[in-house]
Amino acid sequence: MKENKKIKNILQDIILSVAWDEISKHYFGKSNSWLYHKLNGIDENKNITEFSEKEKEQLKEALMDLSSRIRTAAERI
Repeated sequence: MKENKKIKNILQDIILSVAWDEISKHYFGKSNSWLYHKLNGIDENKNITEFSEKEKEQLKEALMDLSSRIRTAAERI
């Protein structure tokens, strides 16, 4: 759970600005609650859960893609 808290802390600056349901659906093919539980480190059954290394990489790539798309949109203004 400590590792997930670290990830959530890393994302703190953007956590309220990102549509996490779209991230979970588009990049992971999962529900919004799945990502919510991963970020908080506890699943729906109160078991400790964490991101796998593959999921961390997917999250990183998703955020990089989103940042690129935002930059492209901003440059078109």
